[in-house]
Amino acid sequence: MKLDLLKRTWTDIVFEGRNKSYGAYELRMTNPKVTWKAFGIGAVVFAFLVSIPMWADLIDFSSSDDDAALDKKIVTVKIPPKEKPKENLPPPPPPPPKVDQVKFVKPVVAKAEEVVEEPPKIKEIVDKKLGAETIKGDPDAELTVEPVGNGPKDVVEEDNTIYNAAGIEVKADFPGGVDKFRAYISKNYQLPDEEGLNGKVFVSFVVEKDGSLTDIKVLRDIGYGTGKEAVRVIKSCPIKWNPGEQNGKKVRMLFSLPINIVTASN
Repeated sequence: MKLDLLKRTWTDIVFEGRNKSYGAYELRMTNPKVTWKAFGIGAVVFAFLVSIPMWADLIDFSSSDDDAALDKKIVTVKIPPKEKPKENLPPPPPPPPKVDQVKFVKPVVAKAEEVVEEPPKIKEIVDKKLGAETIKGDPDAELTVEPVGNGPKDVVEEDNTIYNAAGIEVKADFPGGVDKFRAYISKNYQLPDEEGLNGKVFVSFVVEKDGSLTDIKVLRDIGYGTGKEAVRVIKSCPIKWNPGEQNGKKVRMLFSLPINIVTASN
């Protein structure tokens, strides 16, 4: 007998005499139905996906009509060129002053027939200003004050820049040389009462335009009041320095100085 696998007969033959309540038998019996159902669903989905371009063509998403209508409404408008501001125009006349102004005529000695304008009388200038011309005052005008000017343009501001030794034409120097200044510090520096203290104290100060020393700072010390003592000695120096110079003028200059500290040890 020829067995058709597409029919359920072969399933009964296979499970003859066996437990048909077992899940495998149920799966074999429902398999064709599930297969055809899955095939139908797949065919519907496939047909829908294939037909998407056709539906897109039928539905007009474009706005060509609106664009065409918009193109018709656009009108070219020519913008007139900007007018160049007129040059060499006289400044506008100033507003009338709050108080009447009377033209002041400088009195000169001349013949009667040569007199063109007579100077104003005393009663005409009471409570009035004197100026180059006669102007009727406006009692409602605002009082204005001319702004303070910047002074002559050729005035050079004072140079208070603090220059470094590397970027200055003439460096600041102690009379007799820096070694003489170090000798002064070595002579007047009071070492702390601490045995075996060795190291360097770094200080900086500004040599002003008059040779005085300001802004004395301790950059690094080794404790025990060594930095404070260095500031004291530098401040007490009675001799002024020779200031630095830049472009032929005295300027402020920053100077750094290391001080060696060595105390005796037993």
